[in-house]
Amino acid sequence: MLRCSTRACGKIRLNYSEDHIITAAKLPLDNSFASLPPAFYTRLMPTPLPAPYLVAVSAPAAELIGLTPDQVAASLDILIANAAPERAQPLAAVYSGHQFGVWAGQLGDGRAILFGDVATAAGPLELQWKGAGLTPYSRMGDGRAVLRSSIREFLCSEAMHALGIPTSRALSVAGSDQGVVRETIETSAVVVRMAPSFVRFGSFEHWFYRKKNDELKILADYVIDRFYPALRAADNPYAALIEEVTRRTAHMIAQWQAVGFMHGVMNTDNMSILGLTLDYGPYGFMEAFDANHICNHTDQQGRYSYANQPQIGHWNCYALAQALLPLIGEVEATQAALDVYQPEFAARMDELLHAKLGLAMLDEQFDADRALFDDLFAILPGVDFTQFFRRLSGLHAADAGGDQPLRDLFIDRPAFDAWAERYRTRLRAEHSDDAARQVAMNNVNPKYVLRNYLAQVAIEKAQNKDFSEVERLLKVLQRPYDEQPEHEQYAALPPDWASHLEVSCSS
Repeated sequence: MLRCSTRACGKIRLNYSEDHIITAAKLPLDNSFASLPPAFYTRLMPTPLPAPYLVAVSAPAAELIGLTPDQVAASLDILIANAAPERAQPLAAVYSGHQFGVWAGQLGDGRAILFGDVATAAGPLELQWKGAGLTPYSRMGDGRAVLRSSIREFLCSEAMHALGIPTSRALSVAGSDQGVVRETIETSAVVVRMAPSFVRFGSFEHWFYRKKNDELKILADYVIDRFYPALRAADNPYAALIEEVTRRTAHMIAQWQAVGFMHGVMNTDNMSILGLTLDYGPYGFMEAFDANHICNHTDQQGRYSYANQPQIGHWNCYALAQALLPLIGEVEATQAALDVYQPEFAARMDELLHAKLGLAMLDEQFDADRALFDDLFAILPGVDFTQFFRRLSGLHAADAGGDQPLRDLFIDRPAFDAWAERYRTRLRAEHSDDAARQVAMNNVNPKYVLRNYLAQVAIEKAQNKDFSEVERLLKVLQRPYDEQPEHEQYAALPPDWASHLEVSCSS
């Protein structure tokens, strides 16, 4: 059991005595967002669910707030939102946003309730129930999340963190047999998710479109002072905020592209002001490569396809900048802040692709490398994205002796052979060492990602109260770059039945 005092705990600073056992009920919560004026949120308690059961707990996420998995699991009523920690100040935040490129007006936390933040060694972490019942912002919804989508969010939050991609985290998922209606009747669940902040681009749009510049300034000052204090020294802190958020967003989306992750619903209300991957709904990881792949069945026009994600990220930053223009005061300064997006995305993508191919970044090779990358993606359609980059590390610089496992992924093998010979020539130009390069490439090209069929198997077992596959899959995904030969089946190509799986905005 974890015992902690203000002197002894490196994770959180507590005001309890040395012999006090810390549990989720006793978390030393604050709620900085609750210090904002009442117009920014509605205080409310969650709606209880009957007969709760625990599905899973993330040990690394629990450690962030100074708890063990056993201590988290012992607080089931809190995990399912049937009770609140002693110092909780539950609230649902208001925000607005553009959805699929169209102004949607007021949205808000329709099924999420923030109940406080914990001070950690790495900074504050807000804790939020997702699926905790009706709020004033639920609109036509029921305020609930279903077990299916809750497991998907839990697993993917932790998988993305293990991949090194900025993301919200998931502490736990708990369920109840209470039914909710989606396409069919499903059972309810609650995820406890964590992030330094859940403020979104749409949080600023809400006040801009209502011409409430005082509230807009209050929110911008809150974000700068709490999360970007260095920006106070800038000539125009609000322009500096746009520039920093734009840079972070560009970097995050480059990381998505590099592992083949598709968010599926990049509305401005799902974009984090801290550059975190937020709100896991109809996401997917690329399998057979198709640049125009749409992972969200609801996205009939393909706005959020894999190929479109970078430009949509830029579009969303423009929407945020528009909202902050009254504070920035100058169109030119606003445009200059936004202009960092394209070069930052291109530079980060270039860096990531060099790492994925095990190449040094050499100035004299810049044009040739760009052509090499472009030509690779031209022959990649139909080839499994994750397996290709993982197997690429086994290619030999001197000859084609190590090509066969990679070559087997292609139907057009002569096209691969031609590209592979150019790649070998490039490796020899920098005197690449096969063994060292393989280690380096395997540290950036995951062997394991959360394929839809893996999540589906875990979900179907969990729906029958068998949570072992959720736990097993979580452990595999927490070490995505390791070989894990005992779990080789989790790196396999999807079975034929997986081609019929669809995910949508329904949750």
